[in-house]
Amino acid sequence: MIFQSTFPDIEIPNEPVPEFLFEHTRHLGEKPALIDGPTGRTLTFAALETLARRLSAGLAQRGFAKGDVLAILSPNLPEYAIVLQGTALAGGITTPINPLYTPREIRHQLNDSGARLLVTVPPFAERAREAIEGTGVDEIIVIGEVPGTTPLEALLATEAPEPHPKIDPATDLFALPYSSGTTGLPKGVMVSHGNVCANMRQSEPVEPVSPDDVLLGVLPFFHIYGFTVIMTYSLYRGASIVTMPRFDLEQFLQAIEEHKVTRIHVVPPILLALAKHPLIDNYDLSSLRMLVSAAAPLDPELGRAVQQRIGCLVKQGFGMTESGPVVSVNPDDPERIRLETCGLIVPNTEARIVDPATGADLGPGERGELVLRGPQMMLGYLNNPAATARTLTEDGWMHTGDLAMIDEDGYLSIVDRLKELIKYKAFQVAPAELEGVLLSHPAVADAAVIPLPDPEAGEIPKAFVVRRGDVTEDELMGYVAERVASYKKVRAIEFVDAIPKSASGKILRRVLREREAS
Repeated sequence: MIFQSTFPDIEIPNEPVPEFLFEHTRHLGEKPALIDGPTGRTLTFAALETLARRLSAGLAQRGFAKGDVLAILSPNLPEYAIVLQGTALAGGITTPINPLYTPREIRHQLNDSGARLLVTVPPFAERAREAIEGTGVDEIIVIGEVPGTTPLEALLATEAPEPHPKIDPATDLFALPYSSGTTGLPKGVMVSHGNVCANMRQSEPVEPVSPDDVLLGVLPFFHIYGFTVIMTYSLYRGASIVTMPRFDLEQFLQAIEEHKVTRIHVVPPILLALAKHPLIDNYDLSSLRMLVSAAAPLDPELGRAVQQRIGCLVKQGFGMTESGPVVSVNPDDPERIRLETCGLIVPNTEARIVDPATGADLGPGERGELVLRGPQMMLGYLNNPAATARTLTEDGWMHTGDLAMIDEDGYLSIVDRLKELIKYKAFQVAPAELEGVLLSHPAVADAAVIPLPDPEAGEIPKAFVVRRGDVTEDELMGYVAERVASYKKVRAIEFVDAIPKSASGKILRRVLREREAS
Protein backbone atom coordinates (compact mmCIF):
# COMPACT_ATOMS: atom_id res chain seq x y z
CA MET A 1 0.00 0.00 0.00
CA ILE A 2 0.99 3.63 -0.43
CA PHE A 3 1.12 5.64 2.79
CA GLN A 4 0.08 9.26 2.21
CA SER A 5 1.15 12.16 4.41
CA THR A 6 -1.40 12.98 7.10
CA PHE A 7 -0.93 16.66 6.20
CA PRO A 8 -2.76 18.23 3.24
CA ASP A 9 -0.73 18.89 0.12
CA ILE A 10 0.85 22.33 -0.16
CA GLU A 11 1.75 24.51 -3.13
CA ILE A 12 5.35 23.98 -4.22
CA PRO A 13 7.10 27.17 -5.41
CA ASN A 14 8.65 27.29 -8.87
CA GLU A 15 11.50 29.68 -8.11
CA PRO A 16 15.27 29.63 -7.64
CA VAL A 17 16.23 29.17 -4.00
CA PRO A 18 17.76 32.64 -3.38
CA GLU A 19 14.80 34.53 -4.80
CA PHE A 20 12.34 32.43 -2.82
CA LEU A 21 14.41 32.88 0.35
CA PHE A 22 14.92 36.62 0.03
CA GLU A 23 11.26 37.27 -0.85
CA HIS A 24 10.40 35.93 2.60
CA THR A 25 13.19 37.66 4.56
CA ARG A 26 13.49 41.10 2.95
CA HIS A 27 11.10 42.64 5.48
CA LEU A 28 13.39 41.54 8.34
CA GLY A 29 16.00 44.14 7.36
CA GLU A 30 18.44 44.72 10.21
CA LYS A 31 17.40 41.66 12.22
CA PRO A 32 20.42 39.38 12.80
CA ALA A 33 20.41 36.48 10.34
CA LEU A 34 23.72 34.90 11.33
CA ILE A 35 25.89 35.49 14.38
CA ASP A 36 29.41 34.12 14.64
CA GLY A 37 29.37 32.30 17.98
CA PRO A 38 33.01 32.82 19.04
CA THR A 39 33.20 36.55 18.13
CA GLY A 40 29.62 37.81 18.09
CA ARG A 41 30.13 39.21 14.56
CA THR A 42 26.65 39.69 13.08
CA LEU A 43 25.25 39.51 9.56
CA THR A 44 21.77 40.98 9.15
CA PHE A 45 19.16 39.71 6.71
CA ALA A 46 19.60 42.87 4.63
CA ALA A 47 23.38 42.42 4.54
CA LEU A 48 23.03 38.74 3.63
CA GLU A 49 21.03 39.57 0.51
CA THR A 50 23.24 42.51 -0.46
CA LEU A 51 26.47 40.54 -0.09
CA ALA A 52 25.06 37.47 -1.85
CA ARG A 53 24.16 39.63 -4.84
CA ARG A 54 27.59 41.28 -4.82
CA LEU A 55 29.24 37.88 -4.73
CA SER A 56 27.19 36.72 -7.71
CA ALA A 57 28.47 39.75 -9.63
CA GLY A 58 32.05 39.09 -8.52
CA LEU A 59 31.80 35.48 -9.65
CA ALA A 60 30.30 36.44 -13.01
CA GLN A 61 33.10 38.97 -13.52
CA ARG A 62 35.54 36.06 -13.22
CA GLY A 63 33.72 34.11 -15.93
CA PHE A 64 31.85 31.86 -13.49
CA ALA A 65 28.58 31.03 -15.25
CA LYS A 66 25.43 28.97 -15.04
CA GLY A 67 26.18 25.31 -14.32
CA ASP A 68 29.69 25.96 -12.97
CA VAL A 69 30.58 24.38 -9.62
CA LEU A 70 32.07 26.15 -6.60
CA ALA A 71 33.42 24.07 -3.72
CA ILE A 72 33.46 25.32 -0.15
CA LEU A 73 35.80 23.89 2.47
CA SER A 74 34.99 25.75 5.65
CA PRO A 75 33.77 25.42 9.21
CA ASN A 76 30.41 26.93 10.12
CA LEU A 77 30.67 30.68 9.58
CA PRO A 78 28.17 33.41 8.59
CA GLU A 79 29.97 33.71 5.23
CA TYR A 80 28.86 30.19 4.37
CA ALA A 81 25.36 31.50 3.64
CA ILE A 82 26.73 34.34 1.49
CA VAL A 83 28.73 31.87 -0.60
CA LEU A 84 25.82 29.46 -0.96
CA GLN A 85 23.23 32.05 -2.05
CA GLY A 86 25.69 34.12 -4.09
CA THR A 87 26.80 31.08 -6.06
CA ALA A 88 23.17 30.18 -6.78
CA LEU A 89 22.38 33.75 -7.89
CA ALA A 90 25.22 33.43 -10.42
CA GLY A 91 23.61 30.22 -11.71
CA GLY A 92 26.30 28.08 -10.11
CA ILE A 93 26.22 24.98 -7.96
CA THR A 94 27.80 24.69 -4.51
CA THR A 95 29.49 21.47 -3.45
CA PRO A 96 30.18 21.57 0.31
CA ILE A 97 33.25 19.62 1.46
CA ASN A 98 33.87 18.02 4.85
CA PRO A 99 36.56 20.11 6.61
CA LEU A 100 38.00 16.92 8.12
CA TYR A 101 38.83 15.50 4.69
CA THR A 102 42.41 14.80 3.71
CA PRO A 103 43.80 16.43 0.54
CA ARG A 104 43.21 13.13 -1.29
CA GLU A 105 39.54 13.07 -0.27
CA ILE A 106 39.09 16.75 -1.14
CA ARG A 107 40.71 16.15 -4.54
CA HIS A 108 38.30 13.30 -5.27
CA GLN A 109 35.30 15.54 -4.65
CA LEU A 110 36.77 18.43 -6.63
CA ASN A 111 37.39 16.17 -9.60
CA ASP A 112 34.10 14.31 -9.39
CA SER A 113 32.05 17.51 -9.07
CA GLY A 114 34.06 19.39 -11.72
CA ALA A 115 34.60 22.33 -9.37
CA ARG A 116 36.19 25.49 -10.86
CA LEU A 117 36.63 27.51 -7.67
CA LEU A 118 37.38 26.58 -4.06
CA VAL A 119 36.38 28.79 -1.13
CA THR A 120 38.14 28.09 2.15
CA VAL A 121 39.54 29.70 5.33
CA PRO A 122 43.16 30.53 6.26
CA PRO A 123 43.77 27.46 8.48
CA PHE A 124 42.79 25.18 5.58
CA ALA A 125 44.66 27.07 2.84
CA GLU A 126 47.71 24.79 2.66
CA ARG A 127 45.54 21.68 2.55
CA ALA A 128 43.46 23.35 -0.17
CA ARG A 129 46.58 24.13 -2.23
CA GLU A 130 47.67 20.52 -2.07
CA ALA A 131 44.16 19.26 -2.85
CA ILE A 132 43.65 21.28 -6.04
CA GLU A 133 46.71 19.77 -7.76
CA GLY A 134 45.49 17.79 -10.74
CA THR A 135 41.96 19.25 -10.58
CA GLY A 136 40.05 21.82 -12.62
CA VAL A 137 40.16 24.37 -9.78
CA ASP A 138 41.96 27.47 -11.01
CA GLU A 139 41.50 29.78 -8.02
CA ILE A 140 41.36 29.53 -4.25
CA ILE A 141 39.19 32.15 -2.56
CA VAL A 142 39.76 32.68 1.15
CA ILE A 143 37.39 34.04 3.79
CA GLY A 144 40.17 36.22 5.18
CA GLU A 145 43.64 36.74 3.74
CA VAL A 146 46.37 34.31 2.72
CA PRO A 147 49.25 35.20 0.34
CA GLY A 148 48.78 33.69 -3.09
CA THR A 149 45.00 33.38 -2.78
CA THR A 150 42.06 35.67 -3.54
CA PRO A 151 40.26 37.21 -0.56
CA LEU A 152 36.48 36.87 -0.61
CA GLU A 153 36.36 40.61 0.04
CA ALA A 154 37.80 41.21 -3.45
CA LEU A 155 34.78 39.57 -5.04
CA LEU A 156 32.37 41.39 -2.74
CA ALA A 157 33.95 44.75 -3.61
CA THR A 158 33.15 44.47 -7.33
CA GLU A 159 31.08 47.09 -9.11
CA ALA A 160 30.19 44.68 -11.92
CA PRO A 161 26.49 44.18 -12.66
CA GLU A 162 24.64 41.30 -11.06
CA PRO A 163 24.02 38.42 -13.48
CA HIS A 164 20.49 37.17 -14.07
CA PRO A 165 20.81 33.63 -15.43
CA LYS A 166 17.62 31.83 -16.37
CA ILE A 167 17.07 29.04 -13.83
CA ASP A 168 14.74 26.10 -14.32
CA PRO A 169 14.04 24.99 -10.71
CA ALA A 170 13.04 21.51 -11.83
CA THR A 171 16.31 20.68 -13.57
CA ASP A 172 19.00 23.18 -12.57
CA LEU A 173 21.12 22.19 -9.59
CA PHE A 174 21.39 24.24 -6.44
CA ALA A 175 23.89 22.01 -4.65
CA LEU A 176 26.02 18.88 -4.88
CA PRO A 177 26.37 17.52 -1.35
CA TYR A 178 28.17 14.20 -1.13
CA SER A 179 26.69 11.19 0.59
CA SER A 180 28.46 10.01 3.72
CA GLY A 181 30.44 7.26 2.06
CA THR A 182 29.71 4.70 4.79
CA THR A 183 28.53 2.33 2.06
CA GLY A 184 31.25 3.04 -0.48
CA LEU A 185 32.89 6.00 -2.18
CA PRO A 186 31.08 9.33 -1.62
CA LYS A 187 28.63 10.13 -4.39
CA GLY A 188 27.50 13.56 -5.55
CA VAL A 189 23.80 13.99 -4.83
CA MET A 190 22.14 16.22 -7.44
CA VAL A 191 19.87 18.59 -5.52
CA SER A 192 17.82 20.99 -7.64
CA HIS A 193 16.43 24.40 -6.74
CA GLY A 194 13.01 22.78 -6.87
CA ASN A 195 14.05 20.05 -4.41
CA VAL A 196 15.17 22.63 -1.84
CA CYS A 197 12.21 24.99 -2.24
CA ALA A 198 9.82 22.05 -1.97
CA ASN A 199 11.46 20.78 1.21
CA MET A 200 11.37 24.24 2.78
CA ARG A 201 7.63 24.41 2.28
CA GLN A 202 7.13 20.77 3.29
CA SER A 203 8.90 21.35 6.60
CA GLU A 204 6.55 24.10 7.77
CA PRO A 205 3.83 21.95 9.41
CA VAL A 206 6.32 19.98 11.51
CA GLU A 207 9.08 22.56 12.03
CA PRO A 208 7.32 25.83 12.96
CA VAL A 209 10.51 27.92 13.18
CA SER A 210 9.72 31.64 13.46
CA PRO A 211 11.50 35.04 13.61
CA ASP A 212 11.28 34.74 17.41
CA ASP A 213 13.63 31.75 17.33
CA VAL A 214 17.37 31.74 17.86
CA LEU A 215 19.01 28.58 16.55
CA LEU A 216 22.45 27.22 17.25
CA GLY A 217 24.19 26.16 14.04
CA VAL A 218 26.34 23.43 15.53
CA LEU A 219 25.75 20.70 12.96
CA PRO A 220 28.25 20.99 10.10
CA PHE A 221 27.00 23.05 7.18
CA PHE A 222 28.71 20.73 4.69
CA HIS A 223 26.19 18.04 5.71
CA ILE A 224 22.67 18.21 4.24
CA TYR A 225 21.13 18.48 7.73
CA GLY A 226 23.00 21.69 8.53
CA PHE A 227 23.15 22.85 4.91
CA THR A 228 19.40 22.81 4.26
CA VAL A 229 17.50 22.55 7.55
CA ILE A 230 19.54 25.13 9.48
CA MET A 231 21.18 27.41 6.95
CA THR A 232 18.43 27.55 4.33
CA TYR A 233 15.07 26.59 5.84
CA SER A 234 15.57 28.32 9.20
CA LEU A 235 16.75 31.51 7.50
CA TYR A 236 13.73 31.34 5.20
CA ARG A 237 11.59 31.22 8.35
CA GLY A 238 13.32 34.33 9.72
CA ALA A 239 15.22 32.78 12.62
CA SER A 240 18.59 34.05 13.81
CA ILE A 241 21.38 31.46 13.64
CA VAL A 242 24.40 31.42 15.93
CA THR A 243 27.17 29.58 14.11
CA MET A 244 29.68 27.30 15.82
CA PRO A 245 32.85 26.36 13.89
CA ARG A 246 33.08 23.05 15.75
CA PHE A 247 31.34 21.26 18.60
CA ASP A 248 32.82 21.96 21.99
CA LEU A 249 30.48 21.20 24.88
CA GLU A 250 31.45 24.19 27.02
CA GLN A 251 31.25 26.65 24.10
CA PHE A 252 27.97 25.02 23.08
CA LEU A 253 26.51 25.63 26.54
CA GLN A 254 27.93 29.16 26.73
CA ALA A 255 26.32 30.03 23.39
CA ILE A 256 22.91 28.80 24.54
CA GLU A 257 23.13 30.88 27.70
CA GLU A 258 24.55 34.02 26.07
CA HIS A 259 22.32 34.17 23.00
CA LYS A 260 19.17 32.75 24.61
CA VAL A 261 19.00 29.98 22.05
CA THR A 262 15.49 28.55 21.70
CA ARG A 263 15.88 25.67 19.27
CA ILE A 264 18.74 23.38 18.26
CA HIS A 265 19.02 20.67 15.64
CA VAL A 266 21.25 17.99 17.09
CA VAL A 267 22.44 14.41 16.68
CA PRO A 268 22.23 11.72 19.39
CA PRO A 269 25.85 12.14 20.62
CA ILE A 270 25.02 15.72 21.64
CA LEU A 271 21.92 14.51 23.47
CA LEU A 272 24.08 11.93 25.22
CA ALA A 273 26.27 14.75 26.57
CA LEU A 274 23.22 16.75 27.64
CA ALA A 275 21.88 13.74 29.52
CA LYS A 276 25.04 12.67 31.31
CA HIS A 277 27.77 15.34 31.44
CA PRO A 278 28.18 17.18 34.78
CA LEU A 279 29.08 20.44 33.00
CA ILE A 280 25.41 20.90 32.03
CA ASP A 281 24.52 21.95 35.57
CA ASN A 282 26.80 25.04 35.36
CA TYR A 283 24.76 26.82 32.67
CA ASP A 284 21.34 28.44 32.30
CA LEU A 285 19.60 26.57 29.49
CA SER A 286 16.11 27.80 30.34
CA SER A 287 15.67 29.56 26.96
CA LEU A 288 15.67 26.20 25.15
CA ARG A 289 12.25 25.08 23.94
CA MET A 290 13.03 22.31 21.46
CA LEU A 291 15.83 19.91 20.54
CA VAL A 292 15.35 18.18 17.19
CA SER A 293 17.34 14.98 16.73
CA ALA A 294 18.00 13.39 13.35
CA ALA A 295 20.75 11.87 11.15
CA ALA A 296 21.15 8.84 13.43
CA PRO A 297 18.74 6.70 15.51
CA LEU A 298 17.67 8.20 18.83
CA ASP A 299 17.00 5.95 21.78
CA PRO A 300 13.71 7.27 23.26
CA GLU A 301 14.98 6.79 26.81
CA LEU A 302 17.89 9.09 26.03
CA GLY A 303 15.47 11.71 24.75
CA ARG A 304 13.37 11.43 27.89
CA ALA A 305 16.46 11.71 30.08
CA VAL A 306 17.39 14.99 28.36
CA GLN A 307 13.85 16.34 28.73
CA GLN A 308 13.85 15.53 32.43
CA ARG A 309 17.27 17.00 33.05
CA ILE A 310 17.01 20.33 31.22
CA GLY A 311 13.24 20.81 30.91
CA CYS A 312 13.23 21.09 27.13
CA LEU A 313 11.16 19.15 24.61
CA VAL A 314 12.98 16.62 22.45
CA LYS A 315 11.68 15.20 19.20
CA GLN A 316 13.05 13.09 16.38
CA GLY A 317 12.98 13.33 12.60
CA PHE A 318 14.26 11.40 9.61
CA GLY A 319 15.88 12.43 6.38
CA MET A 320 18.62 11.60 3.88
CA THR A 321 20.94 13.56 1.67
CA GLU A 322 19.03 12.01 -1.22
CA SER A 323 15.65 13.16 0.09
CA GLY A 324 16.31 16.84 0.39
CA PRO A 325 16.66 15.89 3.40
CA VAL A 326 13.41 16.12 5.41
CA VAL A 327 11.06 13.13 5.14
CA SER A 328 9.38 13.05 8.54
CA VAL A 329 9.45 14.95 11.84
CA ASN A 330 7.44 14.83 15.02
CA PRO A 331 5.26 17.93 15.42
CA ASP A 332 6.14 20.48 18.12
CA ASP A 333 2.93 19.70 20.02
CA PRO A 334 4.05 17.71 23.10
CA GLU A 335 0.82 15.68 22.94
CA ARG A 336 1.76 14.50 19.44
CA ILE A 337 5.45 13.78 19.97
CA ARG A 338 6.22 10.07 19.91
CA LEU A 339 9.89 9.84 20.80
CA GLU A 340 10.17 6.22 19.72
CA THR A 341 9.33 7.32 16.15
CA CYS A 342 10.69 9.72 13.54
CA GLY A 343 7.35 11.48 13.36
CA LEU A 344 4.88 12.16 10.57
CA ILE A 345 5.69 12.19 6.87
CA VAL A 346 5.80 15.72 5.49
CA PRO A 347 3.23 16.97 2.94
CA ASN A 348 3.37 15.99 -0.75
CA THR A 349 5.30 12.84 0.13
CA GLU A 350 4.31 9.21 -0.41
CA ALA A 351 5.87 6.20 1.28
CA ARG A 352 5.80 2.46 0.85
CA ILE A 353 7.11 -0.31 3.07
CA VAL A 354 8.43 -3.09 0.85
CA ASP A 355 9.42 -6.66 1.66
CA PRO A 356 13.19 -6.75 0.91
CA ALA A 357 13.00 -10.35 -0.30
CA THR A 358 9.93 -10.23 -2.54
CA GLY A 359 9.37 -6.54 -3.29
CA ALA A 360 5.75 -6.83 -2.13
CA ASP A 361 4.12 -3.86 -0.42
CA LEU A 362 3.50 -4.24 3.32
CA GLY A 363 0.90 -2.63 5.54
CA PRO A 364 0.79 -0.64 8.80
CA GLY A 365 3.00 -2.05 11.54
CA GLU A 366 4.93 -4.33 9.16
CA ARG A 367 8.68 -3.95 8.73
CA GLY A 368 10.40 -3.62 5.38
CA GLU A 369 12.45 -1.26 3.23
CA LEU A 370 11.26 2.33 3.16
CA VAL A 371 10.63 3.59 -0.40
CA LEU A 372 9.74 7.25 -0.97
CA ARG A 373 8.35 9.57 -3.63
CA GLY A 374 8.02 13.34 -3.50
CA PRO A 375 9.24 16.66 -4.96
CA GLN A 376 12.20 16.78 -2.54
CA MET A 377 13.85 13.59 -3.87
CA MET A 378 17.22 14.07 -5.58
CA LEU A 379 17.58 14.06 -9.34
CA GLY A 380 20.18 11.30 -9.07
CA TYR A 381 23.87 10.69 -8.41
CA LEU A 382 26.32 12.78 -10.43
CA ASN A 383 28.32 10.78 -12.98
CA ASN A 384 26.91 7.55 -11.57
CA PRO A 385 23.99 6.24 -13.63
CA ALA A 386 24.34 2.73 -12.20
CA ALA A 387 23.93 3.93 -8.59
CA THR A 388 21.09 6.20 -9.70
CA ALA A 389 19.28 3.30 -11.36
CA ARG A 390 19.65 1.18 -8.22
CA THR A 391 18.13 3.95 -6.10
CA LEU A 392 15.53 5.71 -8.25
CA THR A 393 12.82 3.96 -10.23
CA GLU A 394 11.49 5.30 -13.52
CA ASP A 395 8.22 6.33 -11.84
CA GLY A 396 9.99 8.38 -9.17
CA TRP A 397 10.24 6.02 -6.19
CA MET A 398 13.48 6.20 -4.22
CA HIS A 399 14.84 3.19 -2.35
CA THR A 400 16.28 4.30 0.99
CA GLY A 401 17.99 1.10 2.11
CA ASP A 402 16.43 1.67 5.53
CA LEU A 403 14.34 -0.90 7.37
CA ALA A 404 11.24 0.88 8.62
CA MET A 405 7.60 0.66 9.62
CA ILE A 406 4.65 3.06 9.58
CA ASP A 407 1.92 2.68 12.18
CA GLU A 408 -1.83 3.17 11.85
CA ASP A 409 -1.49 6.86 12.77
CA GLY A 410 1.13 7.56 10.12
CA TYR A 411 4.19 7.73 12.40
CA LEU A 412 7.39 6.48 10.77
CA SER A 413 9.96 4.40 12.66
CA ILE A 414 13.39 3.52 11.30
CA VAL A 415 14.53 0.16 12.60
CA ASP A 416 17.97 0.05 11.00
CA ARG A 417 19.87 -0.03 7.77
CA LEU A 418 18.97 -3.20 5.88
CA LYS A 419 22.56 -4.21 5.38
CA GLU A 420 23.38 -3.63 9.06
CA LEU A 421 20.88 -6.15 10.36
CA ILE A 422 22.45 -9.02 12.27
CA LYS A 423 21.14 -12.45 11.28
CA TYR A 424 21.29 -14.73 14.35
CA LYS A 425 20.01 -18.19 13.40
CA ALA A 426 17.76 -16.49 10.81
CA PHE A 427 16.38 -14.08 13.44
CA GLN A 428 16.85 -10.38 12.63
CA VAL A 429 18.63 -8.33 15.28
CA ALA A 430 18.81 -4.53 14.92
CA PRO A 431 22.08 -3.02 16.19
CA ALA A 432 20.36 0.27 17.03
CA GLU A 433 18.05 -1.50 19.49
CA LEU A 434 20.93 -3.09 21.40
CA GLU A 435 22.84 0.21 21.39
CA GLY A 436 19.84 1.89 22.98
CA VAL A 437 19.75 -0.71 25.76
CA LEU A 438 23.49 -0.38 26.42
CA LEU A 439 23.26 3.43 26.52
CA SER A 440 20.59 3.21 29.20
CA HIS A 441 23.19 1.71 31.58
CA PRO A 442 24.63 4.45 33.82
CA ALA A 443 28.22 3.20 33.34
CA VAL A 444 28.03 3.37 29.52
CA ALA A 445 29.01 6.60 27.77
CA ASP A 446 28.65 5.33 24.20
CA ALA A 447 28.16 2.06 22.33
CA ALA A 448 28.03 0.47 18.89
CA VAL A 449 27.00 -3.03 17.83
CA ILE A 450 28.12 -4.98 14.76
CA PRO A 451 27.70 -8.56 13.52
CA LEU A 452 30.48 -11.01 14.37
CA PRO A 453 30.71 -14.13 12.17
CA ASP A 454 29.85 -17.32 14.07
CA PRO A 455 30.04 -20.86 12.69
CA GLU A 456 26.90 -21.99 14.52
CA ALA A 457 24.62 -18.97 14.51
CA GLY A 458 25.80 -17.28 11.33
CA GLU A 459 26.27 -13.98 13.12
CA ILE A 460 26.24 -12.85 16.73
CA PRO A 461 26.01 -9.29 18.10
CA LYS A 462 29.26 -7.81 19.33
CA ALA A 463 29.28 -4.51 21.22
CA PHE A 464 31.99 -1.88 21.38
CA VAL A 465 31.50 0.11 24.58
CA VAL A 466 32.93 3.35 25.94
CA ARG A 467 32.76 3.23 29.73
CA ARG A 468 31.99 6.13 32.04
CA GLY A 469 32.13 4.01 35.20
CA ASP A 470 33.16 0.62 36.51
CA VAL A 471 31.39 -2.23 34.77
CA THR A 472 32.48 -5.61 33.46
CA GLU A 473 31.68 -7.40 30.22
CA ASP A 474 29.62 -10.00 32.07
CA GLU A 475 27.62 -7.35 33.91
CA LEU A 476 26.75 -5.54 30.67
CA MET A 477 25.84 -8.73 28.84
CA GLY A 478 23.57 -9.69 31.73
CA TYR A 479 22.04 -6.21 31.73
CA VAL A 480 21.15 -6.46 28.04
CA ALA A 481 19.95 -10.08 28.35
CA GLU A 482 17.42 -9.01 30.95
CA ARG A 483 15.92 -6.48 28.54
CA VAL A 484 15.74 -8.22 25.15
CA ALA A 485 14.58 -11.49 23.63
CA SER A 486 17.07 -14.32 24.03
CA TYR A 487 18.16 -14.27 20.38
CA LYS A 488 19.07 -10.57 20.63
CA LYS A 489 21.57 -10.94 23.48
CA VAL A 490 24.98 -9.31 23.11
CA ARG A 491 27.45 -12.18 23.06
CA ALA A 492 30.77 -10.32 22.94
CA ILE A 493 31.91 -6.95 24.29
CA GLU A 494 35.07 -4.93 23.70
CA PHE A 495 35.81 -1.78 25.67
CA VAL A 496 37.17 1.09 23.55
CA ASP A 497 38.10 4.74 24.02
CA ALA A 498 35.71 6.11 21.37
CA ILE A 499 33.11 5.01 18.82
CA PRO A 500 33.99 6.06 15.24
CA LYS A 501 31.28 8.33 13.83
CA SER A 502 30.68 10.51 10.79
CA ALA A 503 30.25 14.27 11.19
CA SER A 504 26.48 13.80 11.15
CA GLY A 505 26.61 11.41 14.11
CA LYS A 506 26.20 8.09 12.28
CA ILE A 507 28.16 5.18 13.70
CA LEU A 508 30.80 4.08 11.19
CA ARG A 509 30.13 0.37 11.50
CA ARG A 510 32.31 -0.23 8.45
CA VAL A 511 35.33 0.98 10.44
CA LEU A 512 34.48 -1.37 13.30
CA ARG A 513 33.97 -4.30 10.94
CA GLU A 514 37.32 -3.62 9.26
CA ARG A 515 38.97 -3.41 12.67
CA GLU A 516 37.42 -6.70 13.66
CA ALA A 517 38.56 -8.39 10.46
CA SER A 518 42.17 -7.19 10.73
